[in-house]
Amino acid sequence: MTEPSPDSYPRTPRTTVRRLGDRGRYDRETVHRILDEGLVCHVGFVADGQPFVVPMGFGRDGERLILHGSVASRLLGRLSGGVPVCVTVTHVDGLVFARSGFHSSMNYRSVMVLGTATELADPAEKARALDAVIEHLAPGRSREIRPMSAKELAATRVLELPLAEVSAKVRTGPPHDPDQDLELPIWAGVVPLATVPGAPEPAPDLAEGIETPESVRRWRRPADSR
Repeated sequence: MTEPSPDSYPRTPRTTVRRLGDRGRYDRETVHRILDEGLVCHVGFVADGQPFVVPMGFGRDGERLILHGSVASRLLGRLSGGVPVCVTVTHVDGLVFARSGFHSSMNYRSVMVLGTATELADPAEKARALDAVIEHLAPGRSREIRPMSAKELAATRVLELPLAEVSAKVRTGPPHDPDQDLELPIWAGVVPLATVPGAPEPAPDLAEGIETPESVRRWRRPADSR
């Protein structure tokens, strides 16, 4: 394992990217940006010998991921018991069309987080963590909505997963065709992909005179592209 630094995560045998290792990224800035832009993570774990991968909303609060759901959730109950977990977040930034199927690919950014999750029991800490999830979804939104009630907090299970064993993998750029394919009369290139929001749609029971708040009106992904 490499020694950790303030700007990067340590490389461990489980997080070191081996296939196309030059695409591996271990710096905190890259990892944080990929996580912060994501809206859905996939949580992988094994229960009773059966692998499961479950999509979930999440938030990043400093050096931890926040997962949440109903106290009745079997998934979160399993995770709170210390089951090893693998959480991934992936963005597809472009379709890479090469002159052959073999060399066609995608431009992507992904993060993998390994570890065990811990349940937050203190109501104040749970509320702060859930605010981080809302801020992850739409910066500024937690200041525009009412706080969670004690009943809602009691009905919600909140877990934190430390960003300790982490790596990212990134592909960018054009197709990498072999020299013998470059003269073929076949189009090659990249189709960029991006998340583009539509116009906000007010709830049908919204009272008249309530304006669309800034967090919704200016929503973008990534949030700092405003």
